[in-house]
Amino acid sequence: MANTVPRNTLLGMLEEIRRQQMKKYLLHRMFLVAMLPENTDGGEVIAFHEQLFKRIAKFHLGEPVSGVLLIYSSCILHVLESSSGTLYHILKELAASENQGPEPFLRDVKILVVSHNIPTKLFTQWYATTVDVPEILEDISQTQTTEEVITECLTLILKLGVYLATLKVGNKGLGDCLHSVVPELLIRTETIKYLCKAEKCLSPQEFLDLYDNPLQPVMDSESVWPTPAHLFA
Repeated sequence: MANTVPRNTLLGMLEEIRRQQMKKYLLHRMFLVAMLPENTDGGEVIAFHEQLFKRIAKFHLGEPVSGVLLIYSSCILHVLESSSGTLYHILKELAASENQGPEPFLRDVKILVVSHNIPTKLFTQWYATTVDVPEILEDISQTQTTEEVITECLTLILKLGVYLATLKVGNKGLGDCLHSVVPELLIRTETIKYLCKAEKCLSPQEFLDLYDNPLQPVMDSESVWPTPAHLFA
């Protein structure tokens, strides 16, 4: 018996269009890195983000945040999945926190990539855990470009997300064991530090400035007042 080739039907296409229309919000995924001040406790970092998400949810309707927060000894790696409005408010809070004084809660926050209109979430919920990754002093800038480093990091993060999707995580979260279970999927500390200093990566404030600016700026000739008039002799 000959094998049949599956074909799309009109009914299937209409159902898919309806599923897309029934979505309340488009999903986006954002990758962040940041440096931690000295003597910052991992529990404080988790509590800061949990309070931030709750505060935003009170006045802004959007997709619940999912993702993963990896807390290193001196830096963090954060992946966030949500609607555009929620991510926008998170960036505003992060930008404000960096301007709170000489000792902000997070320093050198950088946005690696924002993936728009992702079809599905990679993470079923928001995870947070500390990881113990040994630091190796290495000058990455001499061997790789910023784009190559970011690409390598995104590959590892996506693989980590696939791994977490196979786990049955309870209410207590992941626990502090990723560095012993899947060390090959964790980004090295010196890599995150390098990205926190990368000029090609935008800070939250720089990203918001671009986001809020109009795509069609007003020309000088359009902002002259009073309106130019012909002079007659």
